[in-house]
Amino acid sequence: MLDQLVESKSNAAENNRRSGFLATVFIVMSIIMISGVIYSLFAKSFDMGGGDLELSSLVAPIPVEETPPPKVEEVKKAVNVDTRTEIIQSMSESPKVPDKISNEKLTVPPRDPNRFTLQGKSNTTSDNPVPTDYRGPVSGDGSGSNETPTNNDPGVPPPPPPPPVVKPSPPVPKQISGGVLNGKATSLPKPAYPPAARAVRASGAVSVQVLIDENGNVVSASAVSGNPLLRAAAVSAARGAKFSPTKLSGQPVKVSGVITYNFVP
Repeated sequence: MLDQLVESKSNAAENNRRSGFLATVFIVMSIIMISGVIYSLFAKSFDMGGGDLELSSLVAPIPVEETPPPKVEEVKKAVNVDTRTEIIQSMSESPKVPDKISNEKLTVPPRDPNRFTLQGKSNTTSDNPVPTDYRGPVSGDGSGSNETPTNNDPGVPPPPPPPPVVKPSPPVPKQISGGVLNGKATSLPKPAYPPAARAVRASGAVSVQVLIDENGNVVSASAVSGNPLLRAAAVSAARGAKFSPTKLSGQPVKVSGVITYNFVP
């Protein structure tokens, strides 16, 4: 039965009063809050002499010169060149008088006049030809490069020439041949005419092979031709012959030759 009750009293005036009261309270609180914010702003001191602010002068940074990167020098690799144990001219070059004459076959190939050739310990030929007017680093031991050289700058000094090969002087022979020695003797005794040869009237030339030492004395003698009856006398006379010492390159040497005796009955 209670849910069917109808309220007959009107509350509109009460509701309006409450709404007005809440609106007034809201307006008052808003004014208080805004006033507080405004006061806090104006109460703060912004004078430049305060301790909270600091006047700083801006100074431009000192320019620092940039250090250029170090220059990396390009290392030029040496170019391999031809090497020969002995420099021999080719057939197209002007002939050169050899130091010694030999009939042995040469095992060293001749050099190419259009290529750079050094004297070394082996006979090698580089893959790419290096012209003779090339001015740059070269290598003859195979440790360089076989690339075709491109540096022909005339300002680059040429590589030093190989040191000259000093060939040892040929040894002085201990004995030389003097041919017929009759005219070179300082003392040439005449041989005695043997009685046996005189009895048969033997005559003719007798050749005696002799060896003369460094002092000019005959150290050995032997007949090589002539009448057998006359040989002993010729050998005896040859042993007593004297000669001037023979020197070769300032050194005394032995001389071998022939002394000829002519026997006339």
